[in-house]
Amino acid sequence: MPAARISLAVCGAHLRGQPLNKQLTECDAHLVAERTTATAYRFYALDTQPPKPGLVRVAPGSADAAAIEVEVWSLDPVAFANFVDAIPQPLCIGRVVLDDGSNVAGFLCEPAALAGALDITSYGGWRAYRQAADAPR
Repeated sequence: MPAARISLAVCGAHLRGQPLNKQLTECDAHLVAERTTATAYRFYALDTQPPKPGLVRVAPGSADAAAIEVEVWSLDPVAFANFVDAIPQPLCIGRVVLDDGSNVAGFLCEPAALAGALDITSYGGWRAYRQAADAPR
C-alpha cells in the first residue's frame, strides 16, 4: 500500500504561475485546493531573490492578524522530505492553520528575517501584492 501523501500550504514563490512553482511540479506535487489561512497571520515581503514572502503566526486574538491566500499541494513522503530539505533560511516548514480550522504543513518564516521587511498583510496574499508592486506608478 502506498504511503499517504502529505499536504503542504504555499503562499508565495511556489504558487502557480510564480517562479518556484516548478519545484513542486517537478516532484509530482498535485494542487489540492486554493484556500486562505485562519485569521491568525501577518505577511511580509522579504529581501530575497527571487522575491519571497514570509508568513508569521501572531498571538491569538491579535487585532492586526489576517487571513492570507494559500494553495495546498500534496506530495508523496519522499518528495516532501526532499523538498523540505532544500528550503533555504529564513523560510521553514511548520503547521499552518487554514480557514476551516484544519492545519497542514506549510511555509513559515523565522522572525529574525522580519527586521526591515515590508508588512504586506493588507494585500491578503502574494499575488495581490506582486500585482500592486509591479503596477506602473
